[in-house]
Amino acid sequence: MNNIPTVMIIFGGSGDLAHRKIYPALFNLYRSGLIHDNFAVIGTARRPWSHEYLRGQVADAVHETYGEVDETDLEAFASHFYYQSHDVTNVEHYVTLKKLAQELDERYSCQGNRIFYMAMAPSFFGTIAEHIADQKLTGSGFNRLVVEKPFGTSLETAEVLNKQINGSFDEEQVFRIDHYLGKEMVQNILPLRLSNPMIKSIWNKDCIKNIQVTLAERLGVEARGGYYDASGAMRDMVQNHIFQIITLLAMPEPASLADTDIHAAKEALLDSLEIPDEAEVAAGFVRGQYGGTETTFAYTSEPNVDPESKTETFVAGRVKFDQGPLAGVPIYFRTGKEMKEKRTRIDIVLKDMAGIYGETGENSITIEVDPASEIYLTINGKTIQGGGLRRERLAYKFSPEEQAQVPDGYERLIHDVFVNDSTNFTKWKELKRYWEFVDAVEDAWQKQNESGQKPLTYAPYKMGPAESKQIFANPTDRWIY
Repeated sequence: MNNIPTVMIIFGGSGDLAHRKIYPALFNLYRSGLIHDNFAVIGTARRPWSHEYLRGQVADAVHETYGEVDETDLEAFASHFYYQSHDVTNVEHYVTLKKLAQELDERYSCQGNRIFYMAMAPSFFGTIAEHIADQKLTGSGFNRLVVEKPFGTSLETAEVLNKQINGSFDEEQVFRIDHYLGKEMVQNILPLRLSNPMIKSIWNKDCIKNIQVTLAERLGVEARGGYYDASGAMRDMVQNHIFQIITLLAMPEPASLADTDIHAAKEALLDSLEIPDEAEVAAGFVRGQYGGTETTFAYTSEPNVDPESKTETFVAGRVKFDQGPLAGVPIYFRTGKEMKEKRTRIDIVLKDMAGIYGETGENSITIEVDPASEIYLTINGKTIQGGGLRRERLAYKFSPEEQAQVPDGYERLIHDVFVNDSTNFTKWKELKRYWEFVDAVEDAWQKQNESGQKPLTYAPYKMGPAESKQIFANPTDRWIY
């Protein structure tokens, strides 16, 4: 693997994301040789840390993630880290940061290459991008910007942020990161669809009855009540993770595996996304809030949550496209807090082909994303005794040894930033369509709120409100899981 010379500046270098994900990911990229001698990392935050203190934090982060490692390797890796106390609203601090970046560029022969990583509160993204431009922090080589979610809270705020970022970076330099696109089984969607003739031949509206996407979380909002009450399940999970998965499931076959061709195929699909009106939201969406038990809080009793809140902790809905291989096929989704178990899975339900056996059980293709990594087909087979049918699974899954080799999503995606591969990142045109859909649903819900309608209450550790089955266009359909 080629060594890619770079100075990386992490805004939010003292934060939890940097500690849990970014530093361990960089260490693995160091061990693989993607970065080695010609790189430096500047961590910035308000805290008055020293270079040595940051290096100690980096070493701790690596140990917490990987346990015992080669200490010589770790010490050499951590020596490339530097700390700059920084107030992102203070222009003078960017002057100091620029000076340090230039010094490190010369010391490590980084060829003027810069990666800027925004790993802090989203409210500062626009400010940072503007000051990178007005203080000319960009280098003479390549310049890339990594932006965490959420990218705005509505289409209007996302457009403002995008304009601020475009003042410093062109679209091809911006990497909007969503860790779901780094997950092994999410990255398996296109190979499954397009490299297997028997699956490719049935991936169309004539054979697929519906698709069901479930992102269930076992935990409640915990300490995130203040953030979550201003967001809700629709903005927090559907606008990004769920739409990323749906797009991969429904997009037409790209001209090639090049990132530009994949994004072109996604954009062609999203141009045909049906934006729901108020009547469609009323018929095809269900929202809920988890209730309480003797030992757990109801959502509206959680710390920092408005007792009169109408923010949803569960949403189920449906998506349709007018174009692509699944044109007209309903894609159902649901996500929520305090559900039965933590699980992310995709169920592709095939149409029942009645024949000499009469009505048979529906075949399905299931992609288990979390916590297991598995793909299986549910088919009909003969019972051992008699001539009846029984349900069988044909499974593709990793051995424990293979599972241990699967890299963390952040490691994959940060690697892609270094090599300038934007395949698994979100482009603005895609994000804009996601927000148009989400805003339409949120606007309809706001009118429901004004008319006195509230989210349904559901019991904790179930699969959300029983009414979620009402979103199916065909009353005989049901949730597979």
